[in-house]
Amino acid sequence: MITVASVPTGHRYVAHLDADESQVRRLPDPVPEGADSNDRWWPPRWLEPAWLSDHIDDFDVLHLHFGFDSISPGQLHQVVDLLHHHNKPLVFTAHDLHNPHFPDNTLHLKQLKVLVRGADEVITLTPGAATEIVQRWGVEATVIPHPHVAPLGLIGRPRDHRCDLVIGVHAKSLRANLDPLAVLDAIVTSAAGLPDTRVRVDLDSHVFDPGGDQRTADLAAIITDYATGHGVDLRIHDRFDDNELWQYLTEIDVSVLPYRFGTHSGWLEACYDVGTAVIAPDCGYFADQKPCRTYGFGLGRFDPTSLTEALRATHAERESTPAASRASRGIERQRISAMHDVVYSRALAQFSAATARTEQAID
Repeated sequence: MITVASVPTGHRYVAHLDADESQVRRLPDPVPEGADSNDRWWPPRWLEPAWLSDHIDDFDVLHLHFGFDSISPGQLHQVVDLLHHHNKPLVFTAHDLHNPHFPDNTLHLKQLKVLVRGADEVITLTPGAATEIVQRWGVEATVIPHPHVAPLGLIGRPRDHRCDLVIGVHAKSLRANLDPLAVLDAIVTSAAGLPDTRVRVDLDSHVFDPGGDQRTADLAAIITDYATGHGVDLRIHDRFDDNELWQYLTEIDVSVLPYRFGTHSGWLEACYDVGTAVIAPDCGYFADQKPCRTYGFGLGRFDPTSLTEALRATHAERESTPAASRASRGIERQRISAMHDVVYSRALAQFSAATARTEQAID
């Protein structure tokens, strides 16, 4: 059994990396002193050099996924050096090559440089991302696909039949890479030219909270005015819990992702799980993940014609939307788990071989 300090452990993606036959035990996320137990996320203590040093014997491998946004490249260097000093492998999964929370990717690239070059094993989710990692840093990454997002019991269920096609744009909390306003005109115009088609836009209500980010609040107000004036079905509500999210995804037929930048998408995977079509931007590697249509969209560019064509094709072929089956996702999860076991074992073997060579040299 391999003990993994996962950063984080309490995340749906990480939870779905393991299967019944897995040889991995993941440690729970360490709780910082004085942390609110109701918080969704905590600062990762495994990335605090002093705390890591005190708990270095608690695990075999440290596997970093998320949570290093605010950590300096210098501190990440310390973590890498500390792990190597104690012969503890670092496995790093490069989920985001462009951080979706920051238009300026400069700091993120500096962090990635430390982690990709310092890791003993690098994983990413798509061949396209793996190619970019080689081009940027000269490091070969193991490609392991994203696991299912919805619970296996919900995957493959028949969808309710309805006559109209619902185009969904979920603006969520309007994080930095989301620009729904830029695509709404093309969507509304396209919907007007398609029979039995309507547009639904959702917003998380907290974007209007007093004292929140003014830019976000202003954008949300503009979207609200636009939706009201163009007959769009606008829904403003608290952030969906899991059950509400699955319900929402079955209430729309196609989800248009208005991402100006990004790399991979758990939202796309969730849509695939429940049979909701996706139209994704051609930035990043969304089309490498699962079957979806794409349109031209990125930083400083938008091709509305390609979005219109994607919407028309989706409308015409709505009965053949690619969707996961419970069996296929279950088999995939077993394979993903086994691939991680191999990566961890390989990383540990590299350290064991290096230690043996060092001991022979001393003798």
